[in-house]
Amino acid sequence: MGLFDIFKKRNKSAEETPDSTASESNQAKSQSESTQTATTPAASDSQTHQGPASEAKLSRPLNEKISLVNDSEAAIWQGALTSKSKSESESAADSKSQDASKADSASDEQASTSASASQATVAESEQVVVENEEVAYETGDVTDDEDDDKTAYAAGLEKSRTSFADRFNRFLSNFRTVDEAFFEDLEETLIGADVGFELSMRISDELREEVKLQNAKKPADVQNVIIEKMVDIYEADGENENSQMHWAPAGEPTVVLFVGVNGVGKTTTIGKMAERYRKEGKRVLLAAADTFRAGATRQLEEWGQRADVPVVTGAPQADPASVVFEGVKRAKDEGFDLLLVDTAGRLQNNVNLMQELAKMKRIISRELPNAPEEVLLVLDATTGQNALQQAKLFQESSDVTGIVLTKVDGTGKGGIVFAIRSQMHLPVKWIGFGEKASDLRPFKSDEFVYGLFKDLVQ
Repeated sequence: MGLFDIFKKRNKSAEETPDSTASESNQAKSQSESTQTATTPAASDSQTHQGPASEAKLSRPLNEKISLVNDSEAAIWQGALTSKSKSESESAADSKSQDASKADSASDEQASTSASASQATVAESEQVVVENEEVAYETGDVTDDEDDDKTAYAAGLEKSRTSFADRFNRFLSNFRTVDEAFFEDLEETLIGADVGFELSMRISDELREEVKLQNAKKPADVQNVIIEKMVDIYEADGENENSQMHWAPAGEPTVVLFVGVNGVGKTTTIGKMAERYRKEGKRVLLAAADTFRAGATRQLEEWGQRADVPVVTGAPQADPASVVFEGVKRAKDEGFDLLLVDTAGRLQNNVNLMQELAKMKRIISRELPNAPEEVLLVLDATTGQNALQQAKLFQESSDVTGIVLTKVDGTGKGGIVFAIRSQMHLPVKWIGFGEKASDLRPFKSDEFVYGLFKDLVQ
C-alpha cells in the first residue's frame, strides 16, 4: 500500500468517525428506550427487593397489581410509597448535614495529613520522571505522542494547506476538459505553490499519460489524480532517504554543526533541540562559534539557561575554530553525549566563510575521526524558492547531511519540501512550527503529506 493509499484511508476514517459515533449513540438510545418500555412488573419487583424488607412489603402488592389488586388499590399503595420515599429523603438530608459538620471539625487534621501525602507523591513522581528519562536516554527513542504530532502538523501546515486549496480551486473552476490549456494552467498552479519548476514540469509530463486523468469528468476526480501523482513522486524520490539523526558510537560525543545564512533561525533551532534532548536524558553541550555577529553568543547563552545546558563561548571576534576546539575537548573530557555547534551566518557564495567552515570540520575530525555526525542546513520556509537555491549552493560547498526547515507555520510555501526532495535528494530532518521548544519536531513525511492535503482529497 502506497503513501497516497494510506493517506486516503486515513482521511476516510477521519470523515466517518463522527457518523460512527452518532450511530452508536442512536443505537444506545434505542436500546435504552426499548429496555424502559419492556420493563415488567416482575423486573420492578426485583429492584424493590434490593431495599429493606419493609419497602419490599409495601411495593409487592403494587408490582403485582395485575393479578392481586385493582387500580384504586394500586393508587393507594403508590401514595404510600411516595410518602415513605419523601420521609427517607428528609432523613438522609439531616444525616448529610451532621456528616458535613463532623467533616469541618476534622479538616485541620486532614489538611496536615494531605500535605504530607502530597509531598511524598511529588517525590515519587519525580523519581518516576527521572527513571523514564533514563529509559529514553538508553533507547535513544524520540518520545513524541502520535496524536500530538497529527495535531501539530495539521495546525502548522494550515497556511500551506489553505494556499494549496485556493490555487487548486481557482485552477479547477476553469476546468472543462483535459487539453493542452489544462496542462499549462496546472504547471502555473504548481509553480505558484512553490513545488518548483522542474517538479511541476515532471508532474505535468507524467500526467499526460495518466489514464485516470483522461477519464476524469468531475473537478474533484481531476484534483484527486493530480495529488495522487504528486504524492507518488514524492514517495519515490525519498525511497532511500534517511531522515533519522546519526549518532556517534557509544562513549563518544555526537557533534552537530548548524549552517545557513543569517536570520533563518539557526541559534533558536539549537536552543530548542538542546532542550528536547536534555529532557530525554542526554547530556548536551552548546558551542557559540558565531563570534562575529553582535549578540549571537548572548542569544545562545540565553537558550542555554532556558534549556539548563552549559555553553562554551569565546571572546568577541575570536577565531570560531578555537571555540569549536574548546567545545570538542570539553565534550570528550566531561562525557557529554551531544555537542551542538552554532556557526556564523554565511552567504553560500562567501569563499572565506566557507573555508572557515571547512577549518572547523578539520579540527573536529582531528579530535573525533567520525565527527561531525551531522551538518544541518537551516532554511527559512518563508523564502520559498530562495531556500532551494541556498540548499543547492551549500550542498556544493559543504557536506550537508540534512535540512531543518523553520517558520513553516508562518507561510503558505510548504510545497518547498517537494522541491527539496525532488532536486536535492537531501532529507528534511526537522521541521519548525512555532516559537516554543516543543514546536521543533522530527520531520515525518506521512504526517507532512496528510497535513498538507487532508482537506483536498475527496
